[in-house]
Amino acid sequence: MENKKTTKRRITPKKIVLLVYDIATTIIAALIALFIYYEGTIPDIIIENFKNSWFLYPIIGAIIFYLLGFFDQMWAFASAAQYIMVATGALVDTIVMVLVLQLLDLRFAYVAYFLYWFILTMMLLLIRITYRWYSHFQYKKRQKDIDTENNSIRVLIVGGGRAGSQIISELHNRQVIRVPIAIVDDNPLTHTYKNQGVPVLGDRNDIPKLVKDLNIDEIIIAIPSADRKTIQEIIQIARKTAANVKMLPYFAGVLEEDTSIQLSDIREVDIEDLLGRDPVKLELDGIDAYLKNKAVLVTGGGGSIGSEIARQIAKFKPSVLILFDIYENNVYELQQELKAKYGTNLNLQVLIGSVRDKQRLEEIFAKWKPSVVFHAAAHKHVPLMEDSPEDAVKNNLFGTYNVGRTAGKYGSRRMVLISTDKAVNPTNVMGATKRLAEMVMLSLNSIYPNTIYSAVRFGNVLGSSGSVIPLFKKQIREEHQVTVTHPEIERYFMTIPEASRLVLQAASYAKDGEIFVLDMGEPVKILDLAIELISLSGYEPYVDIPIDFVGLRPGEKMYEELYLDQESLDHTAHEKIFTLSQNEDCESLKQEVAHLLDIIKIHNPKLNQKVQQLMNDTIKLISNN
Repeated sequence: MENKKTTKRRITPKKIVLLVYDIATTIIAALIALFIYYEGTIPDIIIENFKNSWFLYPIIGAIIFYLLGFFDQMWAFASAAQYIMVATGALVDTIVMVLVLQLLDLRFAYVAYFLYWFILTMMLLLIRITYRWYSHFQYKKRQKDIDTENNSIRVLIVGGGRAGSQIISELHNRQVIRVPIAIVDDNPLTHTYKNQGVPVLGDRNDIPKLVKDLNIDEIIIAIPSADRKTIQEIIQIARKTAANVKMLPYFAGVLEEDTSIQLSDIREVDIEDLLGRDPVKLELDGIDAYLKNKAVLVTGGGGSIGSEIARQIAKFKPSVLILFDIYENNVYELQQELKAKYGTNLNLQVLIGSVRDKQRLEEIFAKWKPSVVFHAAAHKHVPLMEDSPEDAVKNNLFGTYNVGRTAGKYGSRRMVLISTDKAVNPTNVMGATKRLAEMVMLSLNSIYPNTIYSAVRFGNVLGSSGSVIPLFKKQIREEHQVTVTHPEIERYFMTIPEASRLVLQAASYAKDGEIFVLDMGEPVKILDLAIELISLSGYEPYVDIPIDFVGLRPGEKMYEELYLDQESLDHTAHEKIFTLSQNEDCESLKQEVAHLLDIIKIHNPKLNQKVQQLMNDTIKLISNN
């Protein structure tokens, strides 16, 4: 039998004092109300009625106050809602007393009842507000003592709204090290006011001057619902000062979803805050229509993109979510994360295996019959694939073909290939295999017309496994240097959540073998990225952390593209998703395939023959479609 550990409530001296006070208050309030109503001369009949009913006031009051949680609150930290509850409790007590006294035929004048409620409310609030004021006074005294010892962190809050107010309240009530000194807010109407005793002294442009004049040690950006551009501008201003810059996580709508903001939510500014864009707005009905109550398979489910796609899918309540990956560690961690978040509300299946293994794929599709397949499994590391081209072909090309063919065979309604901008005019093995995979995937539409095949093409994602940002962070932390291939090299970047959400949205638009291209914004110089990361780490670029230029790696391009010269982009219903007008000319496709195979240079005759045959069939299918 399982032993359940329970926590007993302690009866503290403070609770006893509060209980006695509240009970006594009910009697005292009644006497004062009668005294005021009868102007100091209470009739004998009224006195007699009170003598016969006085004991009801503390009994009823104690029961109501207990049920409403008067004695469970931490009144030193109470919010307005708790004080409103006190007035509500006094009102409930008054109504109950009216009903009981009416039943006992011990009536008083109705105006006296109103006076009773008002006096009772004031007296109940008095002790609580006095206690809160005293606690705050003691806290300020401790803060002053600490400040005189030069141990405190002087904080400037950016944003005097709801989030900023909650942070100030947390600092007042739960911190003795951080001291809120001032607020800046872009709303000029707030500049003559104080928020919980902390003055609003200007807007974002005043940050450098205030940091200097007030000896500010730390800046906390507390406007989580602001647009991304505003956050980035404030970060840039704040970073020009010597103060440490921190912020609340950025996601619009935070105060509608979760009004509880705590000090533990505050974090350091990260590179995503500087390069990321506004949250993606999704057409939820379209996504819900093809995911809800459907069996969904994600290959490469433990990878950076695959795992985030899985997280997003889980929100749409699939009948079963199947994660398929060859590397068990990452997918195990994701399994534990999703279990902790959704419990039994999510039917989650984690399966280990390779997309090269046809028999394993047959087993999975035969058992689970997934309606939707997101194919994120691939070898993606450019330099490594230059040294292992045959494995890149087996995994990226034939792995995609295996998954696509099996999806069509078992009647999947949709299959989405996660592609890359490196598939456009590729100069490396990885890009070439992904472009071939796109062709093969789309050709399957002719073989399995009941399955909608599509591919989504986008650039680098911030912080993904094997990307440049984790490498730079590791170099800064361990080697105190950063290596950049070339000072002019550029890449497109987007955050993992943004890319994953757009993939789900693009899949809802798929009808007949489309390649979707995501809006990646403006390309970013890798050198600028390195400089930003060094600065965010608290170092000065080129002074504390040198930057070495090591030259382009094998197969690496200076600039990435999102579509070929002979291709063009068409708008979809979403501003950040485009469809590609594809090349279907047979001779042109043959030339492209020949060029791609020349990049790969497969030396295994048997494998080379299989690739040639697959691509010949692919070209015929695309051209005849």
